[in-house]
Amino acid sequence: MRPDHALDLVVHNPNRYPEISVAELRRWLSRLVGEVEPAAASLGVRFSGDRLMRQANRRFRGRDKTTDVLSFPGEETPEGRHLGDILISLPTARRQATAHGHSIARELRVLLIHGLLHCQGHDHEADDGTMERLEAALRRRWLEAAP
Repeated sequence: MRPDHALDLVVHNPNRYPEISVAELRRWLSRLVGEVEPAAASLGVRFSGDRLMRQANRRFRGRDKTTDVLSFPGEETPEGRHLGDILISLPTARRQATAHGHSIARELRVLLIHGLLHCQGHDHEADDGTMERLEAALRRRWLEAAP
């Protein structure tokens, strides 16, 4: 990130999930965005329960089930490029962390990387594997030091 450019990063944890350290995630995510999308002016992240996630997935994707992460790419604004908004279901992330045998902190970072790539316009359901390769590279670089 350029020194004269501050990222407006909003992280909401309205349900006050105790596993989420907003300050820690903000620091990590700010560095990540600074590397992969240095021109971004803003990004929003919200943690939800399965019920809200199911409603959002039904409304925006036509899929009546919960999911782990939804991304809503942003656009240019008078303040600069809004990279987008990421919605993460914490209960789903908990289940996935347990299933994968790693910490919830690591799972949240996995989902943030995935969501960030979608905000950049990548689509693993329609591309030739580009997003998968980018995600694997980002995981290697950004998750090695994560718990």
